[in-house]
Amino acid sequence: MTTPDHESAAPKPPASEFKDRAYRSSGGIAGGVLLLAIAGWLGIDAIVSGHGRTPWLALATLILVVPLIVAFTLRPAVHANEERLRIRNPFRIVVVPWGEVVLLRSGYSNEVVVKAGGKYQLWAVPVSLRARKKAARQEARATAVASGEGRRGRLGGVFGPSAPSGGTAVPEGPVRAESDKVMDDLRALLEAHEQAETAQGEVTVRWAYEIAGPALAGAVLLAILVATG
Repeated sequence: MTTPDHESAAPKPPASEFKDRAYRSSGGIAGGVLLLAIAGWLGIDAIVSGHGRTPWLALATLILVVPLIVAFTLRPAVHANEERLRIRNPFRIVVVPWGEVVLLRSGYSNEVVVKAGGKYQLWAVPVSLRARKKAARQEARATAVASGEGRRGRLGGVFGPSAPSGGTAVPEGPVRAESDKVMDDLRALLEAHEQAETAQGEVTVRWAYEIAGPALAGAVLLAILVATG
């Protein structure tokens, strides 16, 4: 896990070498849509057919839950071009010029480390240990096929290694998990542009009040309803 203004008569600046690349989690988007559908179905049903305080409790819960679902599933995205990395996390938007990036680190999560000492997680590029293990198995299998050891006869290799069938394709280069491929792309952009004059500047962080505000209002309303019940 990407907007045209009125054109003036002034000369246009040269086109960027790279357009924005957008990365998002397809699994997160699918999960978010499903959760929103379930929350909407249950919440609207309770508001329409509920009695007493139930409709108000359902409304407060929806006001609290819907922004949180959007924040953690549909909202996260990473946008990158030759000048900067723009990270849209659940509650913050972080813009990091390439000149300020020290390291793009992959472990149990993918992070960008900046010169000021801070680090920011890339929520839109989640690490899947299962996908890494699957990629490692595919890499081992492809290596075995390429070296002629992919298939041997059942009699202890009496007939020697057999060649793979014509339909079997050996991938070019190492097999990588999808999130690792994204990090490889970002590292390539960093290496190519970290010294560029247009890629210098300060790291900026903006809080997502459009998410936090409604969620906080829903939490306050829900707390009042529960306390006065």
